[in-house]
Formats: sequence, C-alpha cells, structure tokens
Amino acid sequence: MHSLAPIVLVLLAAVLSVTLCRSLKVPPMLGYLVVGFLAGPGVMSLIPEGEETAFLGEIGIVFMMFSIGLEFSLPKLKAMRQLVFGVGFSQVALSMLAVVAAIGYLSGSALTGFAIGGALAMSSTAIVSKLLTERLELNLPHGQLAIGVLLFQDIAVVPLLILLPAFAGGSETLWLDLGLAGVKVVVVLALLLFFGQRLVRPWFHLVARQRSGELFMINVLLVTLGVSWLTQLSGLSLALGAFVAGMLLSETEYRYQVEEDIKPFRDILLGFFFITIGMKLELSVLYERWGEVLLMLGLLLPLKLLIVFGLGRAFGHKSNDAMRAALALAQGGEFGFVLLALSLSLGLIPVATAQAAIAAILLSMLLAPFLIMHGDKITRRLVRQDWMLQSLDLHQMLVAGMSKSEHVLICGYGRSGQALARLLEAENINMFALDMDPERVREAGEAGDPVVFGDAGKKEVLIAAGLMRAKVVVVTFADTHAALRILNAVREARPELPVIVRTIDDSEMDALRQAGADEVVAEVMEGSLMLASQALMEAGVPPSRVLRRIRAVREERYDMFRGFFRGASDDGESLDETLVPRLFSVQACGGAAAVGLTLGQLRLEEAGVELKAIRRQRVRRTDFDGDFQIQADDVLVLLGTPEQLAHAEAMILQGED
Repeated sequence: MHSLAPIVLVLLAAVLSVTLCRSLKVPPMLGYLVVGFLAGPGVMSLIPEGEETAFLGEIGIVFMMFSIGLEFSLPKLKAMRQLVFGVGFSQVALSMLAVVAAIGYLSGSALTGFAIGGALAMSSTAIVSKLLTERLELNLPHGQLAIGVLLFQDIAVVPLLILLPAFAGGSETLWLDLGLAGVKVVVVLALLLFFGQRLVRPWFHLVARQRSGELFMINVLLVTLGVSWLTQLSGLSLALGAFVAGMLLSETEYRYQVEEDIKPFRDILLGFFFITIGMKLELSVLYERWGEVLLMLGLLLPLKLLIVFGLGRAFGHKSNDAMRAALALAQGGEFGFVLLALSLSLGLIPVATAQAAIAAILLSMLLAPFLIMHGDKITRRLVRQDWMLQSLDLHQMLVAGMSKSEHVLICGYGRSGQALARLLEAENINMFALDMDPERVREAGEAGDPVVFGDAGKKEVLIAAGLMRAKVVVVTFADTHAALRILNAVREARPELPVIVRTIDDSEMDALRQAGADEVVAEVMEGSLMLASQALMEAGVPPSRVLRRIRAVREERYDMFRGFFRGASDDGESLDETLVPRLFSVQACGGAAAVGLTLGQLRLEEAGVELKAIRRQRVRRTDFDGDFQIQADDVLVLLGTPEQLAHAEAMILQGED
C-alpha cells in the first residue's frame, strides 16, 4: 500500500520554503532547490531519483519555453538571427575552446576537455527565462540577448549528442551523421513554421467555436506537448519545440487566453523541475573534491561571463546590456547534466571529475538568481564607462526637459502617443515623450517634437524627463509588463502623481490599478462606446443625446462596462472567478420578501452589491432612489461578486439578512 506521507512532507516543505523566500525577497526557486536537496537521496530520500522524476520536471521547462514563445513571433525571431546564430554560436564555440584547452592540459585528454566543455558551455533555460519573466526584463535588450543565446544552446545540444559517441567510438561516418542531423533539424523546423502558421489559427477557431473551456484547455496541452514531441523525435529538445509552438500561437487572437490557461501547469511543474535539480546536490562531493569543484566553478562563472560580455560588445550591444546578459548566462544548465551523463557512460570522463562538474554546475545555478536579481547593481560597479555615457544621455535628457513644467509625460511615442501629442498641442498643453525606438525618436526629433530616447521603466530616466514637475503620466502602449515597471518607478518617486495606462481589455485592469494606475483605458471599452454611438445615431437618436450618453458612461469611469452577464463561453477568462464582479438579474416574484419594500428598506448595499437597473413591465429604469418601492415581477439588475450576489438574492427572495 502506498503512503501519502512523503508527498505531504514534500508539499509542506515546498510551501514553507517558498513562503520564507518570498518573505526574505529572494527568488522562490531557491526554496525549491533547498526542498529538492532535503527531500532527495542526499538527506531524507523522500523522492526517488529516476528517469520518470526527471522527465516530469522537464515538462515544466516545456511550458516555460512555450510561454516565452508566446512573447515572440516569426518576424521577431528573424530579426534576432544575429543574436541566435551570431552571439549564440560564438559563445558556445569560445566557451568550449577555453575549457578544452584548460581541462585538456590538466587531464592530458582532449576528449575529456571536450566533454566537460560542452557541459559547461550550456546555461539554464529554466532559471534565466523564469527570472527574466518575473522581473519583466524579457523584452529588454539584455533579456533579448540572453534568450537569443539560450535558443542556440538548445540547438547546439543536438550536434554535441552526436559528436560525443562518435569521438568515443572513432566513428568513420561522423560527417555523414552530422549532415543528416542538420538536414533533419532544418526540415522539421521549416515544416513546423511553414505549415504550423497555416494550421494553428483555423484549428483553434474550430475548437473555440465549441465554447468549451475544458476542450480549449485540452487543445492547448495537445499543441504544446505535440509539437515538443515532434521536435524530440527529430533529435531536438522538448524545450525548443515548445518555443516554436508558442511562437506559432503568438500571432493569433488566442495568445492571452492560452497564456493564462497554462500558468498553473507551468508554475507547478517548473517548481518540480527545480526540486529535481536540488536532488542532485551531494555534500560529500563538495567536501572531498572541493579543489576540482572550485576549478570547474572558475571555468564556468568568470570565463563564461567574460566571453558573453565580450561578444555582446563585439556585436554592437551597450556595455551595461552585455554585462547584464553575461550575468544571466554565467551559470551552468540542465543540458549540462545530460551531456555529463552521456560522457560518463561512454567513458570519456572519470567518475570523480564528472561529480565535480555536476557540483560546480549546481553551485552556479544556486548563485544565478542572485546574479540576475542584483545584475543592475553589479553592472553599475563593473561598467563605469558605460554608466558615464548613460549619465551624459541623462544629462542631455535633463537639459531637454528643463523647459517643461506642468506638462504631460508620455511614455511611448507610437500612433497613440503621437495622436495624444497632437491633441495636447491643439490645447496648448506642454508635453514631453519617451520612446525606445531610435529611428522613431530621430524622425520625430527632426520634425521638432519633444521626444527623446529612454526607458520609461527606469526611475532615473523618468526624473530626467521631468517627472517631478509633470502634471500627469500617460502610458500609451498596451504592454502590461512594461506598464507595471513604469508604475513602480513613478510610485517610488511621486506616489501622488496621476498615471493613465492604456491596455487591450479589462483582463489586466485590476493588476494595473493595484500597481498604482489612476485610470486604465481599455481599447475594448472605448471601441464599445464608439460602436454604440454610431449605432444610436444610425438608429435616429440625435447626436446631442448620443454625446450625453457617452459622456455619462465615461463620467462613471468605466464602472458600468466592467460588469457583464456571464455565460458558458466565459469560463476560464479569469484566474479567480470568485473575485470578478458580474451582472446578475433577480426577479422579485409574487411571494418574494422584497415586494412592497423600498430600496432603502431593502439595504442591498449591505450585501456589497450595486443596483444597476430595474426592469418593470419591459421598461428598464435607472431613475430610482431610496424611496423607490419594489413591485411584484420587478427584475433587479445587480453588480457584484458571486458571493455577494448570492447574499443579495437571498435578501430579495427570502428576506435573509
């Protein structure tokens, strides 16, 4: 009979350790690594170490890479080809050459150096991608540089898995094997990208028309794991296949829904992956072979950091971006364990050396969260020249913004930002804009627009742009992650300053409001207002009355439009449906307790709901006050959470308080 005790203990340890990590403001993955160490073979042996356990953890990486793929698109990947095949290839090649030279000299075997070099050249896709995503840095220059290198590392594993057995056995068909593997990789990726783009959208249309949240979730799992399986069959990694699957979905209208659906699977399984990594740590190896471990760690962290930094600068990246990417990629990765296990089975490296390399990779992975978390501070100390140049940029920005006061600070100078600027100009209101597109900044600057290049997510940039003298800040692009960074920076400098944020729909409205946004303008809501105004005028309603209606709605600050009647097709739209306000109709039938009572006597506000309208004899009424008396068969339209609505319904029908 199986016991739940080990599982319960592991879950308890995970909850306690992650809670402690969040309290100490350190990455939760450190808690998972500690749990893995304690629950693994080295201490309590609560979790058996085997292929099934490792595979379950690897599925977490699959969903993580799928989420990252949703942030990309095929045009964006083409634009990153220099990062992937330029910086990525150079990093793997130079890292391996350096390690081969050092280990080959010390051990007297070039094959041993090659095996360890391949393992140490890899970085942790799971750690880097998760931390960059959590810190909202995935789309920043150093985040893009890090992801580009990681993508090539995933591809580089394939030839390494072919080369190691070939070198060990002296294969005479090495070049043929590599050629066939290369052709297979190109064909599989080409087929996925070519046919996938043409199949994914209509396939998801077909599934979505069934209006089943359960079916939609199953389809997401099918696509994610199916594409990963196809790439695995071709010799590529599961993670690379998941990235391609996410990229195929990124250009469809289902991107945001899919991203929300997979979060529970991704976070739980990725946490289990870190637990499996922690299980590999053996204190005896650290004690007995500390010299070799330190040597491997020295070849791993400082060497890879210098290589990535140098390549970043050589390929035209700023010093601070290159350094932060180097800090993110300096650690070892999960594919290093795969390559070391294969090399050990082929007899390319001694057991003791393999254990020292595994321990070094684990220690580097433990240090990785701190390097990424404090990357900005470390970069400030190490790259002084670049920060002097940035200080000069900030000084120039400060000079440009000194003439502005009581102005509107616009973050993002795309179409929405430029349209806002034109309206402000027409009203003789000062404005100053920040944008991250150098070409757009150059062209707008030549035209005389007060716009400069700068990252509005950095407090020092906002202050240089006149944040302390601004009247309002407007975020004109619909990027929630970037908007949250800007809100955090504004709240640190000027908590009282009004901030208006643009978003696609109301799905992120609560998160943005909690982060400090005074108003969130949703495109879907504004589109609904425009549709309604056009429809009313076409129906013969005078324009003046239409304008009054639209003005009344806007004066309510979108509260009316945030409540909707729910249906089966709305399942799964929110992470916590119990907290989402919705509209609900309650009919006061003949025997209802509310019949004959006034709204003041009914006291619906005590249930926490808002009475939006009353329908009496097919006439919708909104002109009521506390003296309005409820009659039999009146329909009350309420706004509130499910729990509040249930309470209010009981008060109306049964008189329960």
